[in-house]
Amino acid sequence: MNILKWTGLIIIFFWFLAIILNFGGHYINLLLIVSAIVFLIDSILNPNKSI
Repeated sequence: MNILKWTGLIIIFFWFLAIILNFGGHYINLLLIVSAIVFLIDSILNPNKSI
């Protein structure tokens, strides 16, 4: 599940970058939703690991 955390972190990074640079439109919000789902799945499946 470590790869899911890295994927979610990269997606959130690009989301913040797009907000700052003002590009991407609705795709950025879609990426945020995907990254939130990845973190929730990882949290549910591995509750004892820290972030």
